[in-house]
Amino acid sequence: MRLGAAAALLVLGVVLPAAQAGAQPDLIAHGRYLTRAADCEACHSAPSGQPFAGGRAFRLPFGVLYAPNITPDATGIAGYTDDAWVRMLHQGIGRDGQHLYPAMPYPSYTGMSRTDALAIKAYLMSLPPVHAAVPADRLRFPFNQRWGMFFWNLLYNPDRRFAPDASRSAAWNHGAYLVEVLGHCGECHTPRNFAMAVDNGWRLAGAMEEGWLAYNLTGDRVHGLGGWSDAQLAQYLATGYAEGHGPASGPMAEVVEDSLRYLTPGDISAIVTYLRSVPAQPDGPEAVVATGRSVVDPNGPGARLFADACEGCHLPQGTGRQSPWAALTGAQSAGDPNGTNVIAVLTQGSHIDTAFGTMFMHEFAGGYTDLELAALANYVIGQFGYRQGAITPQRINAARKVVAVP
Repeated sequence: MRLGAAAALLVLGVVLPAAQAGAQPDLIAHGRYLTRAADCEACHSAPSGQPFAGGRAFRLPFGVLYAPNITPDATGIAGYTDDAWVRMLHQGIGRDGQHLYPAMPYPSYTGMSRTDALAIKAYLMSLPPVHAAVPADRLRFPFNQRWGMFFWNLLYNPDRRFAPDASRSAAWNHGAYLVEVLGHCGECHTPRNFAMAVDNGWRLAGAMEEGWLAYNLTGDRVHGLGGWSDAQLAQYLATGYAEGHGPASGPMAEVVEDSLRYLTPGDISAIVTYLRSVPAQPDGPEAVVATGRSVVDPNGPGARLFADACEGCHLPQGTGRQSPWAALTGAQSAGDPNGTNVIAVLTQGSHIDTAFGTMFMHEFAGGYTDLELAALANYVIGQFGYRQGAITPQRINAARKVVAVP
């Protein structure tokens, strides 16, 4: 069934074209919603900094990038014309003609409609300007030569707007737009190739992102979302927790906090509809099987540390005392023998704002030795993930050093 004009506008995330949007406050309100769906605040806000004022550091294999200020200040986006703004989102070229790096997810945003791009601009331009110059990027040669991005874009930026698939439902198309364009989920959940472009041969199969493992979002029943019900997936996206699957942490908790929890139930449902259609990819750690058995020594050093430092919040059974967000049972992080995200939580902490208040896990790096944290992490994996953990003191020490890099 082909989409009608009204359905096509819905699919593209557009309430009304800009010319028909009515009063400017309506356009700004729509832009605010789209800005949240695009998760702009998380990347463009430094820890303890002002929202959208930039300065957040992104550590890459070839150096450090800093997110720019996107408030309407001279140090931010003041002076952007509509055409320059759209070119920046679609082609990755700033107002001064300088190429951006794809840490800014313009290869995904290139699918955005012009109407949505300008609604986002209208909202950002309505914010109070914040004078905040960000540090200069620190990239090694030849990666600091921005002109090289011209050739990268020829290969990896399609510069093409989202086109609805007439063979699919309006809900599927709307979900595809939210996942692939606005939400740019593939930028974190898809592995990258040698050129640091997303490898769509493994689309949404999971990838490393800033020291955290972004999990498999495909329909694979062992490694992905095939074992989740629609209700569980919708609950996780909207709240950062799903019964039987544990809480979101790290960057995914940020995505829920700054973006997904503001989406309408209809948009969350559309995302679920689209994710259900993603072909299964057998990659990443296996999901936790609730009927598993503990594989740890109940009297070992990890068990003693957990009893002393963790049981108060998580309870011996890992069900969580204060809230479900403290649950460890079923969490995929606990089921990963490599313990990538367990190490990140212990050394960096994690928090998420919810309808019930802020849920946080403070970092433990300062009060424990590398040997103790390794024992604690392996206990969590063995007790709640039912697998033998492979975390060594050396990996804990390496994670501490990454956190310490300014």
